[in-house]
Amino acid sequence: MRAIIQHEWDGPDSVRLAEVAEPHPAPTEVKVRVHAAGVNPVDYYTSGGLAYNRVLDLPFIHGWDVAGVVEEVGYGVSRFQVGDRVFGMPWFPRQAGGYAEFVAAPSRHFASIPTGLSVAEAAALPLAGLTAWQMLIDVARLTPGQRVLISAAAGGVGHLAVQIAKARGAYVIGTARAAKHDFVRSMGADEVVDYTTTPVHEIVSDVDVVIQMFGGAAGRDALHCLRPGGVLVSAQAAWTPGLFDRARELDVHAYDYLVEPDAAGLQSIAALAAEGRLRVHLAAQYPLSEAAQALKVIGDGRTSGKLVLAVEQ
Repeated sequence: MRAIIQHEWDGPDSVRLAEVAEPHPAPTEVKVRVHAAGVNPVDYYTSGGLAYNRVLDLPFIHGWDVAGVVEEVGYGVSRFQVGDRVFGMPWFPRQAGGYAEFVAAPSRHFASIPTGLSVAEAAALPLAGLTAWQMLIDVARLTPGQRVLISAAAGGVGHLAVQIAKARGAYVIGTARAAKHDFVRSMGADEVVDYTTTPVHEIVSDVDVVIQMFGGAAGRDALHCLRPGGVLVSAQAAWTPGLFDRARELDVHAYDYLVEPDAAGLQSIAALAAEGRLRVHLAAQYPLSEAAQALKVIGDGRTSGKLVLAVEQ
């Protein structure tokens, strides 16, 4: 099969389209013919050896987000049959090999694609959607009527988090550059704050939940946006020195977080999409052969929504 291989830890320039052996499903696994693969910022950082290089060995096949059709089922699989449309984020953060024509992984790392959702849209959902869902629902335990601040609200995770929070009945404040305010409002945000002009913690206060996608000083300062006893969930806690000490000083709660494969979460996201309460914004699609360019674009950090690779069949 064709796959995108990373040969060195020196960024997108060392990825290559190559022929490799097809995977085969072990017991409890399914083999999926990939029709589309999502591109995420973590893919870019991984290409430079800045993320998960302790669980990835060179050369490796890029990508975690996939959507396609079940080609083969292993012994013991009862959730899917050959021909089913599925999407998922298998094996994260270990190699999943999503930038390829086939993937094999546990069946419980996938969920059914709802009717009406294209494979490209489905491929864009797993990692970003699960990140938003798990941060808001599983960790912060967001409830109706709460006020939530979502940083990077125009990004892949952010624009989905806005919609999930609104579907949960929350009042949503998003942060984004001024040029993206209309986009964030179109996702359902009640307020949008321009983080480039004034520090967010000087504008926003007394929120119940902060979903923090930035590290460093901005990640730490976001604690000041919370009411006493409020909850901040950080996707960048490892790059936010002093976060937990400062949270204790302010009488708020801070949690670190990393997304995990989660069939139940995927099914919840799929249900919202099927009901029309969650839509993924596809900023651009690239052929598999242009994966290096897609990685460079996502690495620039200015994408609204998601990028997807189309895996030609």
